[in-house]
Amino acid sequence: MDSSRNMSAEVRNTVESFAEKDKMELMAINRRGNIVITSSGFSPDADTYMPDYETSKDEGTGYTIFTQASGEKVMAVTYSIESLNSEYGAVRAVVSLTEVDSQIKAFAIIVTVICLVIILMIVLSGIYFVSSIVKPIQEISLATGKFAKGDFSNRIQNDSQDEIGDLCIAINHMADELSKADEMKNEFISSVSHELRTPLTAIKGWAETLALDHDPKTMNKGIRVIINETERLSQMVEELLDFSRMQNGRFTMQKDKMDILAELEDAILIYGEKAKRDNITLNYNAPQMLPLINGDKNRLRQVFINIIDNAIKYSNPKCTVNVEASEVDGSIQIVVEDNGCGIKATDLPRVKTKFFKANHTRRGSGIGLAVADEIVTMHGGTLEVQSQENVGTTVIITLPIEH
Repeated sequence: MDSSRNMSAEVRNTVESFAEKDKMELMAINRRGNIVITSSGFSPDADTYMPDYETSKDEGTGYTIFTQASGEKVMAVTYSIESLNSEYGAVRAVVSLTEVDSQIKAFAIIVTVICLVIILMIVLSGIYFVSSIVKPIQEISLATGKFAKGDFSNRIQNDSQDEIGDLCIAINHMADELSKADEMKNEFISSVSHELRTPLTAIKGWAETLALDHDPKTMNKGIRVIINETERLSQMVEELLDFSRMQNGRFTMQKDKMDILAELEDAILIYGEKAKRDNITLNYNAPQMLPLINGDKNRLRQVFINIIDNAIKYSNPKCTVNVEASEVDGSIQIVVEDNGCGIKATDLPRVKTKFFKANHTRRGSGIGLAVADEIVTMHGGTLEVQSQENVGTTVIITLPIEH
């Protein structure tokens, strides 16, 4: 554009004094398509491969990437200047791609390594994650298989704090409870077997005695023993039947308006003579009158018989059993208190559990109190046991009043 400047001289000066000659080579191409000036000072061959120059003649600019005879990969860019000068047709820049390729290769290697590391981490974490799930599940499957066969000694090793860990804790707790239940069941079978054998032995022995000895005194004593032991057997069988009905959901009530004192006094009357024979004082503080309740009189009498029988059974000679009945806060409350052997603090929360016996030296099946608690609960009431070892036990039965 500056007419005072010589275009040919400016092109020559620019190419020869190119400042970036250490990075790329600048060339001037005449109108015949020959390279006449280079920034390096070396003249290339006349037959140099220049498709970029041919493209620039048509489009003004052209570029190409090729490999030289030396094996070096280069990129060439040509810009046409035919319209600006009559001597030179184009300016061409050639740059080596060796460093660029090495950087691309290095970048590709780095990206590949990073991807492989990520894939390896994903695989390892996946294996660990799967192992953390599969291994506990395998242990759970193995343990539950043993539980199904009745072996409750196995426990699942658990170190995780996730949902699988919570499941392992729950299964271990279930195994503990099943083990306790199985132990109580075995104790119950042993206890019931003993309880059944004792009266049966007595009945058989006295029956054989009466068959051989017809003395009136012996006859009366033997008949009395047989009757008492038969009543024990009948009561035990009734408890077992009630427990079976409870388990099968067939434990029903025939409720009606009733006088609770009549049933309580019948139970006290039944066990009055027994308490005297065992040298135990049975005191009953009878109220004048109590409101009627809606209940099954036979079932409630069974509860009172069980509680009073336990109080006498777990008391030693010269002990006292006190029975009281009163109206408290709109409910009827029956309290049976003894100063017998009491119950250990560790056993107290389980005394109403089926099959459980706090004292194995005393007779009983271990289900009577569980049945009594179920009966009271079905009447809308509560059965509370308070006890202290070697001090005594208090049972508080609360029943709602009929409105």
